[in-house]
Amino acid sequence: MLKTRLTEMFGVETPIVMGGMTGVGYGELVAAVANAGALGFIVAHMFPSADELKAEIEKTRKLTDKPFGVNLTLLPSLNPIPYDDYRRAIIESGIKIVETAGRSPIEHLPDFKAAGVKVIHKCTSARHAVTAARLGVDVISIDGFECAGHPGEDDVGLVVLLPSTVDQVDIPVIASGGMADGRSLVAALALGADGVNMGTRFMATRECKIHDNVKQGIVDNTERDTLLINRTLRNTSRVARNAISEEVLRIQQDTTKTIDDVKELVAGVRGRTNVMKQGDLDGGIWTVGQSQGLIHSIPTCAEMVASVMKQADDIIRNRIDRMAAGGQAASARVPPAAE
Repeated sequence: MLKTRLTEMFGVETPIVMGGMTGVGYGELVAAVANAGALGFIVAHMFPSADELKAEIEKTRKLTDKPFGVNLTLLPSLNPIPYDDYRRAIIESGIKIVETAGRSPIEHLPDFKAAGVKVIHKCTSARHAVTAARLGVDVISIDGFECAGHPGEDDVGLVVLLPSTVDQVDIPVIASGGMADGRSLVAALALGADGVNMGTRFMATRECKIHDNVKQGIVDNTERDTLLINRTLRNTSRVARNAISEEVLRIQQDTTKTIDDVKELVAGVRGRTNVMKQGDLDGGIWTVGQSQGLIHSIPTCAEMVASVMKQADDIIRNRIDRMAAGGQAASARVPPAAE
């Protein structure tokens, strides 16, 4: 068993996190993640009201007695998002772990702190992590360029971004982007992280409530099967390579184009309905990370977490410890996780 500041702070069995994912972070999956010994997050803004979020929290509690949290992604929206109501619902429901992302969580921190809620804030740069730590968040989740969704605009891979962040903050750091197996976990720990965030890997699990075509698409795809769209808008997103994302990229080769020129193509509801629910992989934009190139099966959450931890343990015992003891050099090739 690996103990880190993350496992001790949150009382979880493994240093593995499933951060909030729109269209994915429902209670059933979060409970399965928790029961597997990892830390999962319900996504607040997937629920139209605070009462519906409360109901999802209660449903999840009936499925697990282990820790889980709620994601509060702070983004501008044409339709007002009831963030204050969500915050009150989180506190009133007794949730003690919140993951924030997007804008600064500064306006929510006083109430969370007063209620004893620990806050993980997701950042895409070391400088933003420093600011978040100064504001009083408890943990940083740092997103490398490999990640699904929004990798920021700096194009820094995790192998540099992670240790740079660890060097500049005193609070625990979670490695996010490209994390998919035991090798990822050991590498992240070696670079100073206290845990890893796996998003794409948890999408390709049996309990995830997305269409089987999407899960199989993740298995079939390689690390090259993602595209970066909206770069000209300074709102870069890493998404699956498909007919729609390729069309968006073609349109945005003209740097004078605005969001109005692609808004119908990139509409979130289109991806959630056509892709995630109906299984049409070319039906809309859907986010996925480069880590899909490391995913070769669709296990249960329990099988996946156990596999990651076993592979990590094997690497530490059979490769690192042997080299440290001056024994025969272990092969550079580590057997894949048994999924």
